[in-house]
Amino acid sequence: MTSNPQTIEQPASGRVTSVDFFRGFTMFLLAGEATELYEHFMHVNSGVVQFFGNQLHHHEWHGLHFWDLIQPFFMFIVGVAIPFAVANRLKKGDSNKNVTLHAFKRSLLLLFFGWALYFVDAGHLVFRFQNVLAQLSVTYLVAFLIRNKSFKFQLGLTLLILLLIDLAYRFFPVDGFNHPWINFENLGAWFNNKIEGVDKASEWATLNFVSTTAHTVWGVLCGKLLMSDKTPQKKIRTLVIAGAAALVIGYSLDLLNVTPIIKKIATSSFVFASGGWAILVLAFCYWLIDVKKLFISGSRFFIIVGMNSIFIYLFFSAGGAGLLSRIATPFSNLLFSWGGELIAAIIASLMVWAAEWYLCYWLFRNKLFIKI
Repeated sequence: MTSNPQTIEQPASGRVTSVDFFRGFTMFLLAGEATELYEHFMHVNSGVVQFFGNQLHHHEWHGLHFWDLIQPFFMFIVGVAIPFAVANRLKKGDSNKNVTLHAFKRSLLLLFFGWALYFVDAGHLVFRFQNVLAQLSVTYLVAFLIRNKSFKFQLGLTLLILLLIDLAYRFFPVDGFNHPWINFENLGAWFNNKIEGVDKASEWATLNFVSTTAHTVWGVLCGKLLMSDKTPQKKIRTLVIAGAAALVIGYSLDLLNVTPIIKKIATSSFVFASGGWAILVLAFCYWLIDVKKLFISGSRFFIIVGMNSIFIYLFFSAGGAGLLSRIATPFSNLLFSWGGELIAAIIASLMVWAAEWYLCYWLFRNKLFIKI
């Protein structure tokens, strides 16, 4: 836990506000999911609301919804922040050895907390990498260790990883698990079953941490670009070209029936498509907030959440949102029962979401920033 950091109103020298906003916005949406608000949207008698509710749920299998981008967004923005964080620690006098030791410590803590959430939920030890913290424990460390390698090396490594995992799915020889793009009948399902010791494990592949390493490494490359002395216009142009190229590759692989976009097993086409959207969103945020100086005040609402992103994720994932819901629901039912059960449930979810944000705000006001 750290204290006395730079405030939002006086950011650290060289800080890119859009990076903080992107992280906070992503985590705020994740906090909203924990309130069950998006689930309630699916039951509203409105085609528009149901459409948005559908986009706030993962696609069943082959396809891409907005919600499928949230985990890639978070893994990507962690990568973007790595060059800034390392430069800041070195500027404060830390040695390269201490910075590296801190990265290994952080990776182990991410893995511990990721597994702890599964332990709390299941009541027994479960070795899985599906949640974002467990996956980040791997992708963060890889991205950190190669951060000083050339652009060609980092990009080439991610492309090689995506090629190899794609080939591994296609040519996995075990009967019953040699159908690469069929749910529960592929390499990812086989690996899940083996490490969890069951006959049919989750449809979310633990092996996703292999291909999603690209998200975090691409984030590092984008972070180094933002830190460079290039003009803002050149930075934005580079980001837009890179994001558009990734989108074209990802959607082309899908539309040409080469590799389908499947989030649950993080196919190469999914990584390209989601990575492309992440880069384009970063470009837009950088242009809007850091270049045009627009939405500065509004961005602070989300930055407050991002400044304690790991804490709030652990809080709502470990049952904090459920506790707040048990408190809010009786009051919502009492005050808003006239609108019907669904309206009362939606308002209760909004109350929980507001409470989650206020918890982050209270920590911010008291200069308490829980980091690992």
